[in-house]
Amino acid sequence: MEKSVHTPDYRALRDELQKTRTVSGLSQRDLAMRLGTPHSWVAKVENGERRIDLVEFCWFVAACGQDPNAVFRELLRQRPTLAAFSAKGRSK
Repeated sequence: MEKSVHTPDYRALRDELQKTRTVSGLSQRDLAMRLGTPHSWVAKVENGERRIDLVEFCWFVAACGQDPNAVFRELLRQRPTLAAFSAKGRSK
């Protein structure tokens, strides 16, 4: 299995995070301030230099004033390969 950070699915995740931030009207600096992190952390997550885990995903999205479940559902809608993979896991 290849590293997820090198896949179109991970790119879609990064795009969705950036879209969530911008739709919320936040700059990278604004979001970083809300998260208590350097603005470079937000930039590195969005450009793929830093990997984000599930807990950080929830913090990131919630700091944008959005529901992590809704953002994740949107990502699954956009990326059928992720949705299909998660469906396979449920059928075991």
